[in-house]
Amino acid sequence: MLFLVPALITGLGLGSMYGLLALGFHVTYAVSNTVNFAQGSTMMLGAVLTFTFGFTLGLPMWLAIVLALLACAAWGVFVERIAVRPFVARGSDSWLMATVALGIILDNVVLFTFGKDPRGMPPSVLTSDAISIAGVRIQFLQILIPVVGLSIAAALHFVSTRTKYGKALLAVVQNAEAARLMGINVNIAIMAAFAVSGLFAGVAGILIAPLFTISSSMGTLFGIKAFAVAILGGISSAWGVVIAGLIYGVAEALVTATIGSTYTQIVTFSLVIVILALRPNGLFGRAATKKV
Repeated sequence: MLFLVPALITGLGLGSMYGLLALGFHVTYAVSNTVNFAQGSTMMLGAVLTFTFGFTLGLPMWLAIVLALLACAAWGVFVERIAVRPFVARGSDSWLMATVALGIILDNVVLFTFGKDPRGMPPSVLTSDAISIAGVRIQFLQILIPVVGLSIAAALHFVSTRTKYGKALLAVVQNAEAARLMGINVNIAIMAAFAVSGLFAGVAGILIAPLFTISSSMGTLFGIKAFAVAILGGISSAWGVVIAGLIYGVAEALVTATIGSTYTQIVTFSLVIVILALRPNGLFGRAATKKV
């Protein structure tokens, strides 16, 4: 069973990334009842910009990360302003297709500017140094990823339940008109939610970049899996989507380690279908109550 330990560690890291992306879906849904289906592309943008700023342009890594995260947050605002708000204002659900389209546009813009050849992050302390536990070598980055993911989830939970600003954001989706009467700028609140969503995706992209090759298409499958995780955990529950992300990541890694990567997507997505058939509101979600 010792051979499964590296798979568990890898799964926790991947699961944290899925959870972070899924938190982005949760934030926008909790505030506006919409989601950004360009979330995977935003993750890719964070990885590509960090590589470009840090290694192509030679900026200090801390500055490259800050600029990349700001760009991801700005992209989130752009998506809300261009692909979500105009359709929601008309009572249309076409924002779903519009966000998908913007994600495809971003992928292709990066393809033409960054290039089609995948690139790898140069080695760093986080990937070259490691500790050994029970004979298993664990990179510092593999420890950092779950720590960052869970810390962000805890911070989001604290802000949304214990602070005035967080409660104001949640009030927007419950009753937008009442929120306006209470002095809350609904449009700004929704823009802030999409900015935070983009920020989470950027963090995920930056953390996962050293473990994968960076390319314009790297975010596509991540985005699909993250949305599956959001639904699986119950998109209205912040902790639910994070825990579902960890479960999904560990399951994916264990399937790969035991029966091979050929069957990974078949088994994991089949499990998602079965679980949702048994629990339509997700593992930790609650059925919406209708007032009459």
